[in-house]
Amino acid sequence: MENVQLAVNGTLMQGLELNGNLLAVGAVFVREALTEASYRLWSIDDRHPAMIKVKTGGSAIALEVWNVPSIGLGEILWQEPPGLCIGKIRLANGEIVLGVLGEPSLCEGKKDITQWGGWREYMNSLGTKPLT
Repeated sequence: MENVQLAVNGTLMQGLELNGNLLAVGAVFVREALTEASYRLWSIDDRHPAMIKVKTGGSAIALEVWNVPSIGLGEILWQEPPGLCIGKIRLANGEIVLGVLGEPSLCEGKKDITQWGGWREYMNSLGTKPLT
């Protein structure tokens, strides 16, 4: 069975609400990483984040890289909240991996949380533990 590297930046991360979706398809945690400094992150009603690549004004965003069986990738995507999709993400080390991104329309009118550098950091700033 072929595997792919998948970068996740929100509730799919270790110990969070949807991490079980990765574990259910046999995904294995590889490492923590940062994106290159060309992404922005929004809070979608403080339930989950959405990350978008931008031409200007981007920052590095904290995420996790997982080794996922290819056959399970579709199942993971179907269980993601509406407006999230799989695309290519460039990491700070130049590596390109598949990852969870947000559709631009999902972020309209939502809170830009890029300054916190990641979902966990943002939720910690609220004094809220991310849902598990």
